[in-house]
Amino acid sequence: MPRYTVHVRGEWLAVPCLNSTNTIEWLGKEAVRRYMKNKPDNGGFASVEEVKFYIRRCKGLGLLDLDDTVGDALEDNEFVEVVIEGDIMSPDFIPSQPEGVHLYSKYREPEQYISLDGNSLTTEDLVNLGKGLYKIKLTPEAEAKVKQSREVIERIVKEQTVVYGITTGFGKFARTVIPNSNLRELQVNLVRSHSAGVGKPLTPERSRMLLALRINVLAKGYSGISLETLEQVIKAFNASCLPYIPEKGTVGASGDLAPLSHLALGLIGEGKMWSPKSGWADAKYVLEAHGLKPITLKPKEGLALINGTQMITSLGCEAVERAGAIARQADIIAALTLEVLKGTTRAFDTDIHAVRPHRGQAEVAFRFRSLLDSDHHPSEIAESHRFCDRVQDAYTMRCCPQVHGIVNDTIAFVKDIITTEINSATDNPMVFAEREETISGGNFHGEYPAKALDYLAIGVHELAAISERRIERLCNPSLSELPAFLVTEGGLNSGFMIAHCTAAALVSENKALCHPSSVDSLSTSAATEDHVSMGGWAARKALRVIEHVEQVLAIELLAACQGIEFLRPLRTTTPLEKVYDLVRSVVRPWIKDRFMAPDIEAAHRLLVDQKASAGFWLVWEVAKPYIEKYRREHIPESRPISPTAFSLGSLRMSADDSHDHRHQNEL
Repeated sequence: MPRYTVHVRGEWLAVPCLNSTNTIEWLGKEAVRRYMKNKPDNGGFASVEEVKFYIRRCKGLGLLDLDDTVGDALEDNEFVEVVIEGDIMSPDFIPSQPEGVHLYSKYREPEQYISLDGNSLTTEDLVNLGKGLYKIKLTPEAEAKVKQSREVIERIVKEQTVVYGITTGFGKFARTVIPNSNLRELQVNLVRSHSAGVGKPLTPERSRMLLALRINVLAKGYSGISLETLEQVIKAFNASCLPYIPEKGTVGASGDLAPLSHLALGLIGEGKMWSPKSGWADAKYVLEAHGLKPITLKPKEGLALINGTQMITSLGCEAVERAGAIARQADIIAALTLEVLKGTTRAFDTDIHAVRPHRGQAEVAFRFRSLLDSDHHPSEIAESHRFCDRVQDAYTMRCCPQVHGIVNDTIAFVKDIITTEINSATDNPMVFAEREETISGGNFHGEYPAKALDYLAIGVHELAAISERRIERLCNPSLSELPAFLVTEGGLNSGFMIAHCTAAALVSENKALCHPSSVDSLSTSAATEDHVSMGGWAARKALRVIEHVEQVLAIELLAACQGIEFLRPLRTTTPLEKVYDLVRSVVRPWIKDRFMAPDIEAAHRLLVDQKASAGFWLVWEVAKPYIEKYRREHIPESRPISPTAFSLGSLRMSADDSHDHRHQNEL
C-alpha cells in the first residue's frame, strides 16, 4: 500500500493511500484532517473543508496540481508539504531545504565506491565524498579489525569490568558505575543529552564529509563499534541520509561532541534528517523511506560515534582544498594585473629565487614566468613598454613570489597535518585488540587541527590583502595610467569604485577573523575537561576567510580584464588571453555602469567551480596546460627531481629562461 510523508505546519504525518486514483487534493485534506486530530484546538480550524492550501514537493519545491492523482504525480513514500494559505513562515521554521541545498538538485546516486581502511583517505577524497561522487565500502582488513575490537568490548561487558564510557558514566561521572541492564540506555542518553548544538545546520556536502570521516575513523578498528552498526552507518551514508547537525557547539575537546551527537541522533531515528529524496523530515521517516532502520546502540557504541575531531577536520579538509585552489589561481590573476599595469618580469628571474630557495616562492616565480615570458608567449602589451623609464614595480607585483609563496608553503604544512588527522584514531577510550585491553588517553583533543587551521587562515588571508592593493592600483589613474575606476565618462559612471570598497571591507573583516581561536580555552565538564582547543570555530572561520579571499580575487580578476579593454588592440600572452576569454564568456566588458554584484558572483564561480570531468577549477584549467608545457620545456628530462626539490629544480634549468626583454633600462 503506498504511503506518503506529509509536512503540515511543522508536523510530519504518515498518510497511507489505499487507492492510487485518489487526488493530490485528497492527500492534502487527509493530511490536514490528521493534523487537526492531533491538536486540542483542531489547529484553529472548524473543519477540513474550510482549509485552503496548496501542495509542493519537499525535493525541489515543485507545486503539484490538486486534480492529479497520487499514482500519477508521486512516487511511493515521497515527501510533500501542505502549505496553508495565509500562513506566514516563522523565522525559526526549518525550511524544507537547507541553505545551499538547491545545488543538490543535480545529485545523482553515485555508482563508484571508495574503499575505506582508516589509513589512506586523502583530503581530496573526502571533499569528493562530500559532493556525493562516491559511495563507501570497507576493506576486508578494516572489517576484520572492527570485529576484533568489538570482541574486546563484549568481553568487558560480560565480565562486568569497570571501564570508562562502557560501564561508567562520562566526564565528571566517570566514577559512577552503570549496571549491565542500563548499558544500552546509557549510550542513548549520551547521544540525546550531548545533542545540544545551535546555529544553522551544516550543508549536505559538509554533513556528508563529517559522516564519511567518522566512518573512516571507525574503520581503523580502535573504537569498539560492532561491524553490524558500522554497516548501518555506511548504508545511511550511501543513501545520503544526513542528520540535522547545527554548526555551533563544539569546543574541540573532548572531540566535537555536540555536532557528532547530532549526527548520531539522526542515525538512531531521532531528530531531523535530510536526503535528496525527502528534504527535511523526522529522521525515522527518512530512514524508512530509504528502506533503513534506526540504529540500536550497543554498549560503547554511542561513545564510539561521538568522540573525535571529525567536525574540525572535515571542515579543515574543505578549507585546505579550497585554499590550494585559490592560491594557484591567485598567481594567474596577479600575472594578468601585472600585464595591465605594464610591469616587469625581472623580479621573477631564476637566479633571484635560487638564492632564497623556499619551495613556495620558487614555484610562484616559475608560474609567473610561464605565464608572462614574452619570448615563449609573445605579448604585444609587454613589447609596447619595452623601453620605458620604469626601473622596478611596487611590492604588490614585485614581491608576489615571496608573499604568495609562503601561502603555498602554509597550505602544504596544514594539509600534512589534516591528512594525518583524518587517518587517526581519536576516540577515548581506545580499544587495542592485540593487547585485549582499553586505554584512556587524549587523542580526541583538537589542538593539532585547531592550530593548523588558525595558521591557514592567517596565511591565506595575505592573498586577499595583497590583491586588494593591486585592485587599488588598477582603479587609481595616478598609478595605472588607465581611466579612473576603469570606466569611461567618469563622474557619470562610477565603474569599479565600490567594487574596490567591497574588497577593502572583506580584507578588513578577515583581519578580525584571523585572530586565532585556539589561543582561547575555557574549562568545561566541571573542570574534568579543563583545556580545550576551540577548533570548531577555527575551522569555520578559516572557511569564511577563504571565501572572502576568493571574492576579493574575483574582483581583481574582473578589474584586470576590464583594464585589458583600455589596452586594446594590444594583446597579452596566450595563456592570459585564454583567461580573459573565459571571463568574457560570463561577464561582458564594462561600458557603462550596471548592476555589478552578479558580475562578481560570476567571476567567483569561475574560481570555485570545477569541471566535473577533469576536477580542475575553471581559471586554473585554462592556464595549467601552458604552465605545464613551459615546465616540460625548461626541465631537462635527464634530471630527476625529488619531491622536496621540485620547485627549486624548476628554477635552475636555464639562466635565460626568465630574462624577459621588458624594461630594458634595468640592464
